[in-house]
Amino acid sequence: TSTSTSTSTSGRDEDVDTKTTSPPKMHHPKKTVTLKNGEVIDQVDVVLMAIGRTPRTETLQLSNAGILQEDLSGYIQVNEHSETNVQGIYAIGDVSTTFPHVTPMAIASGRRLADRLFGSPSSSTTTTTRNNRRDGHHPPPPPQVIFSQPPMGMVGFTETQAIEQYGPENVVVYRSKFSNLYYGVWQNVDPDEKPQTSMKMICCTNTHNTNGSNHEEEEERVVGLHVIGLGADEMIQGFGVAVQMGATKADFDACLAIHPTASEEFVTMYPWGMTKKTQVLPTIDDDNSRT
Repeated sequence: TSTSTSTSTSGRDEDVDTKTTSPPKMHHPKKTVTLKNGEVIDQVDVVLMAIGRTPRTETLQLSNAGILQEDLSGYIQVNEHSETNVQGIYAIGDVSTTFPHVTPMAIASGRRLADRLFGSPSSSTTTTTRNNRRDGHHPPPPPQVIFSQPPMGMVGFTETQAIEQYGPENVVVYRSKFSNLYYGVWQNVDPDEKPQTSMKMICCTNTHNTNGSNHEEEEERVVGLHVIGLGADEMIQGFGVAVQMGATKADFDACLAIHPTASEEFVTMYPWGMTKKTQVLPTIDDDNSRT
């Protein structure tokens, strides 16, 4: 296309003829991905390489100090207090075997180490993943978020991990899938066509004595929360505190819902309260839908 513009240079008008050529349409052929196990995936648009990182420890000559490392990766082996096998030498962050390798974990490790070395005596046994649980159990895996569109987040165990940890007979799973009320103004769009939010709450059942009596009551400790949908990242950061402190399904049920929000679904997961005595939970293929 051609355009004519007028500019002023030193008080003199000049006509400048500018030609703009539209870029040609690029043809992007589909890709074929061949995995190491021989599986072939056809008709792929984009391949994202999540290659991770490896620690640059080779120049430190750690073997001269007798410090143990992982054979293949080179990560420095540490315990829950960031201590290596050599007294007085510590390793924190992505260079160590403290997972996950994310910036907040490195910051937390550094703070905990400083507390242990230079803080009060009560901080001397604080672990890297500080244990605030009421029941003394080790906290589940920390919160994690994938900043995709929509975002997805989780804290604690996956359903598979929970079954491996506690046994299938001791794991109860709650699910919900709905259209976020944020999209409620889309009056001319079918509810099933609106962006969906999907949630999963994973609980471990166990019995305990109530009020010091001999009466035993079953409780469901929340050991995993998963969500994909609008605001998932913000939800998981907040609920992560409750999960890592050992909150139960009853604790979630007792929290007043904030309406209208998507996160209120976590504190109104059906069934709740006394309804759980008579209701059958949905199977793995079922959803509790709300629009």
